[in-house]
Amino acid sequence: MLDEVTKIFGDMQGKLFVDCTLGGAGHSAVLEKNGAQIIGIDQDLRALEAAEKKLKHPILINDNFGNLDEILTSLNIPGIDGCLMDLGLSSAQIDVISRGFSFKENCPLDMRMNPEQQTLNVAKIVNSYGTDDLIRVLRDFSQEKFSYEIALEIVKYREKKNIETSGELVEIIKKAIPAPARRKGGHPAKRTFQALRIEVNDELKMLKKGLDASIRWLNSSGKIVVICYHSLEDKIVKDTFASMVKRCTCPPDLPKCVCGMKPVLKLITNGALKPSLTEIEENPRSRSAKLRGVEKL
Repeated sequence: MLDEVTKIFGDMQGKLFVDCTLGGAGHSAVLEKNGAQIIGIDQDLRALEAAEKKLKHPILINDNFGNLDEILTSLNIPGIDGCLMDLGLSSAQIDVISRGFSFKENCPLDMRMNPEQQTLNVAKIVNSYGTDDLIRVLRDFSQEKFSYEIALEIVKYREKKNIETSGELVEIIKKAIPAPARRKGGHPAKRTFQALRIEVNDELKMLKKGLDASIRWLNSSGKIVVICYHSLEDKIVKDTFASMVKRCTCPPDLPKCVCGMKPVLKLITNGALKPSLTEIEENPRSRSAKLRGVEKL
C-alpha cells in the first residue's frame, strides 16, 4: 500500500521518520525522496543489508521495534515526526525456504525473525511444549477451531520421533482436522503456522509495546501508520488508537467533561483502508492487508 502510505505522510522535508519494519525499504525509499531522515529498524540482518543499498543516509538498527523506547533513547533524539509499522512477513522471508516460514515447502521448523539472537524456534515448541501450552498457542494466536485436536496429534506423533520438518507438521495438522473442514478456508496448516510464528517472535506483545512507545515519542502533528495482516494484530492497533482518540471517562449524561482526559490522537483513516484491486492482482499476498493511521494532537 505504498501510494496510501506516501499520501498520508506527504511532504517529509526535514522530518524524522521511523520505519519499524524496514524490510527492503520500499516505503522508506520513497519517503526519503520526500525529504525524510530515516531510522530503519528490523530484526533481520539480511533486510538491513538490502535496505542500506536503497537508502542514502539511513540510521539502521538491528532490533525488534517493541524495544522502540530503548532504541530512540539510545539515539538521543527528542521526538519523531512519523512512524510506520508494516507487520507480518516480507516476501523475502517467505521465499527463503531455509527460514521455515512457508507451509507450502518442506523446510526446517524455524520461523525466527532474528536467528542470530533468538533461541526459541518452532522445532522447540512442537517437540517440547505440553498439550495445554500447545492448545493455548493455537487457540490464542490463530483462533484455530481444532487447536485441541492438533495439539493431541502433535504430542502423539512425537512419542515416536521428533518433528523435524514443516512437511511432517503439515501432515500432522491435516490428520487432526476433519476432512470436510480441510476442504474450505484455505490451506489447513495456515492458522497453525501463523500461531507458531507469533509465539516464536512474541509478536503481539512486541506490537503493543512498540505501538505505545511510538505514540509517546510522536511530535505534535506527527503521524503513525500501521498495516496489519490478521485480525489479532488489527484489534490491538484499533483498540490502542481508539483509547487515545476518545479518552473521556465521564458518564454520557454529564453536560461537559470533568475528568480532564483529553484526546491524544485523531484518526486519519475512517476505519481500515484496504489495498486496491489492482494491487491485489499484482501482489496477492496484500489481500488481507488493513491500514490504519492517526495523527498526534
